[in-house]
Amino acid sequence: MDGYRIVRDRSLAEKIREYWIEAPMVAKKHRAGQFVIIRLHEHGERIPFTVVQTEAEKGLIRLISQSVGKTTEEFTDYHTGDSILDVVGPLGLATHMENWGELVVVAGGVGAAPLLPIVKSAKGSGNQVHAIIGARSKNLMILEDEFREVCDEVRVCTDDGSHGSKGLVTDVLRSWAAEGKKFAFGITAGPVIMMKATAEAMRDLSIPGLASLNPIMVDGTGMCGACRVTVHGKTRFACVEGPEFDALGVDFHELILRNRAYRKQEMEALDHYHSEGCRLLKAAQELAHV
Repeated sequence: MDGYRIVRDRSLAEKIREYWIEAPMVAKKHRAGQFVIIRLHEHGERIPFTVVQTEAEKGLIRLISQSVGKTTEEFTDYHTGDSILDVVGPLGLATHMENWGELVVVAGGVGAAPLLPIVKSAKGSGNQVHAIIGARSKNLMILEDEFREVCDEVRVCTDDGSHGSKGLVTDVLRSWAAEGKKFAFGITAGPVIMMKATAEAMRDLSIPGLASLNPIMVDGTGMCGACRVTVHGKTRFACVEGPEFDALGVDFHELILRNRAYRKQEMEALDHYHSEGCRLLKAAQELAHV
């Protein structure tokens, strides 16, 4: 197969794009909670993406990307008809699913992407699914309509109050509980600091559950060790044993520090990508392939 073709793409929100990509084997085998690692070209880095949805009969997978670093910024230059070099997966373990009864999912920002297939699977297992979707502002909110199509109830909030209630997802979770709502289980995904706060709220409210972790990943097999996280005092490898772990046992402070390990290099790579010299080199490479 000569690369993996993008069959359609669109903007979902500010710096957030959706891609449908031809990857028949992944589409056939994928289960909710699993992810892929992609490489745009032979000089590109390997980056993980949750598979948000599949169309198995068409061999398509749906990815959602937010521009935060060099490679995700570069990904925005890829559009319908373009191809990417590698799509490896599905990786990780599928979400353990059972009928918990009253399930609450808590999404922050693009954390809505990994939670969407999970809520669909949870509904199929007979759960009553309640969702909290948070974002910094209305222009960064994604997938709200799709959550409303599946969930029994959805509450949204934004940091600035531009959409839904003003405040944090944990404010909504605690207020929901104060109204007398009893949740049997919870699943959260999003920025690490948000998942940390959500896990603390879940502990206070006696809600067991999972956090979908997003550590640095490289090879996707556990061999490199970059994805290691500490859960209940033990080292676990998110790419093969996760990405979901007991939210109440994750060492989020350690995860935050490890995710910052290459921040300086990431910023330097992004600055270089934006430099005029890099753009001219890219244009020359494109002309060479015409």
